[in-house]
This record gives sequence, C-alpha cells and structure tokens, in this order.
Amino acid sequence: MLKSFIAAPYRVMFFGGAVQALLVMLWWVFELSTRYLWPQYTVTWPMYPTAIHSWLMLFGMLPFFFFGFLMTTFPRWMAGQEISSKRFVPAFVLMSIGVLMFYVGLFVGRTLLLLADISLLTGLAFGLYALLRVLLDTRPGDKRHAVVLFIAFCIGWFALLSFLLWQLTDYQVLLQLSLRAALWGFVLPVFATVAHRMIPFFTSSALQQQDVPRPFWPWWTILASSFLHGTLEFFNLAAWLWLADLPLAISALTLTYLWGFRRSFHNSLLAVLHVGYAWMGIAMLLFAVQSLWLLVQGIYIWGQAPLHALTLGCYTTIIIGMGTRVTLGHSGLPFVIDTRVKLKLMFMTMQGIALVRIAADLLPFNSGYGYLLAALGWLACFGSWVWRYLPAYWRPRADGQPG
Repeated sequence: MLKSFIAAPYRVMFFGGAVQALLVMLWWVFELSTRYLWPQYTVTWPMYPTAIHSWLMLFGMLPFFFFGFLMTTFPRWMAGQEISSKRFVPAFVLMSIGVLMFYVGLFVGRTLLLLADISLLTGLAFGLYALLRVLLDTRPGDKRHAVVLFIAFCIGWFALLSFLLWQLTDYQVLLQLSLRAALWGFVLPVFATVAHRMIPFFTSSALQQQDVPRPFWPWWTILASSFLHGTLEFFNLAAWLWLADLPLAISALTLTYLWGFRRSFHNSLLAVLHVGYAWMGIAMLLFAVQSLWLLVQGIYIWGQAPLHALTLGCYTTIIIGMGTRVTLGHSGLPFVIDTRVKLKLMFMTMQGIALVRIAADLLPFNSGYGYLLAALGWLACFGSWVWRYLPAYWRPRADGQPG
C-alpha cells in the first residue's frame, strides 16, 4: 500500500488536499455553529476566526492540490523526467505536519501555530525546489505557463511568511499583505494559468476538435489585473478596484466563449471545468459592480458575495474537475462519471453551495444560517468525492501500469 501511495506525486498530494477539504470545513462548521446556533459554547481562538479560515484554505488546503497537479504535469509539459519521490515525499510530510500542528495549536497555544508555519514553509520550499529542477533541467522551449506558475508559488510562499511575521509582531499590515498576496498573487494566477494551459487541450481532446483557440492576451490581462486588484485592496482603494476587475472579467468571459462553453456539455467531465472557469468572469463582474457602486454611491454592497463566487464557484469546481480527471487518468480508470457523482456532486451540489453562500450576503435574512448551510453543503459535496476517489491514491493502478 505504501509503495503505491508514494508512487506518484498526485497520490500523496491529492490525498492531503482531499482530507484537508473535509477538515477545514469541519472546523468552520464548528466555528459557525457556536457563533450562530450555540453562542454559549463559543471558543476563544488564539487569532481571528477569519484569519484561521483563510490560513486553512489558502495555505493549508490549496497547495496540496496545486502541487499534486503541477508535480505531475510539469515534466510532461517540458518533456522532462518524472519528479522523484525523494523530492515530493518530504514536501508532503512537512506540509502535513504543519497543517496538523496548526489544528492542534488552535487549542494548545501560539507556539505550535508558529511551528506550523515554519513546517509548512519548509514543505512548500521542498516542493518549489522540485518544480524549479524541472524548469532548469529541461531543454529550452515554451515555458511561459510553467514560469508564471513557479513565480505565483513563490508569491504564495512569501505570503505565508508574511502571515508568520504577523503572528510574531501583531502588525496588521502584515496580515493584510499576506491575504492579498495569497489571493491575488498566488491562487488566482495559478487557477487562471492552469486553465489557460489545460482547458483548450482537454476540450480539443474530449470533443475531437482541433481548432480550440488559446489567445495569450486575455491570460496576460488576467494576471496583470489580478496583481492590480491585490495592490488596490492592500492600499484600501476599494472604489477603484473596477479598474482591475472589469478587464479581468472581460478577459475571462472572452476565453469562456472562445473555448466553447456550450459545446463542453457534450462531455460531463469537461463541462465541470468550463462551468468552473465561467464563474471567474461572473465573480469579477460582481467585484466590478461592487466597486463602481462604492465609487458612485459611496455604499459598499454585497459583502463577501463576489469573493465566494470566485472561491466556491470557480476554484472549488475546477478543483473537483481537475482532481477527478487526474485521478481517473493516472489511476488507469476510464474517463467516466457515474450519474450520482455527475448530478449531485459535480454540477448541482457545488453550484448550489456557491449560490447559497452568495445569497447569504445578498438577501435580507440572517446571513449566518446561509454561511452554515453552505459549509454543510461543502462537506456533503467533498465527502461524496472523497468517498469515491480517495482509495485510488493508495491502490495500485487499475491498468497495471506504474505510477
């Protein structure tokens, strides 16, 4: 079992990401429940609950999925050698220890939280080095996507370092720098770049269509706009975010159209990726309207609805789509999704969760119940996905091939 588990980077990293997808939301459900349903049991945490939630999602969960995908695809993109277990296993172990210490530290104390950051930073550094070796050891070629992804991961590493420094100094500016850098310099560029590299390829392959366009100007615009958004947010210029958000939304929606959003529904697994990416344009339009409304009317509307349209609608749907595709393909399983997973998990459940969470900030009712309902929906969605696919990470490939 152990030999199969460490046979490929996607196995250990997706395992860590899948487990974290449940644990992060179990903690969040606990926090929301004691906040809105049973306030007499409210726990006093060693840092802001929103900061804990952000750490667990941005640093404690997503890097597992990112590394699982990138450590698998980097060598294939650049015709390099597969990444050795001597490089990805230490990264996985240190990252996992860091996450475990963070959970324990929430109840034990501040020192363990600091050690958790250090362990996770070290694990991320091991993973970054593994990706860097692929970049440096392969022959020259078109490495634009790989270089951008590596830079984005470096920004994510420094974002976590800023979080650690905030814990040490309590300077709020460091926390804001950490979260803005992670959201807009790390996470969005990774999703946008992987989508730009892979969705046209998957579309061409699944639909046997050779003319799927992949212009580069929308991708560069998205990257620049994302960086600008994070910079404007950091300097509290929310009324001017539309300067970044409108170009980003237009670029994302342009790619959604060019990649054949409607045609993608001929293949359910492909449609998951297209639906997820379409949320990016929708979310950034919401951000742009929110910013323009603040500029013109002086009123901040919609709260965190645009952010959760991006994180739940776009990011989570793409994770499910990419995670399912990589798991099936590299486990030697056929690219088919049973009806239960397709209808209840891939499409309806995750999209419903995103809509519920958005509505919680838009509709005039107690938003706390909407937050809790969305969190429970997440658990139901990822719980089904984990139950279906987690065993594939420690079982030998179904086709008998290595990896």
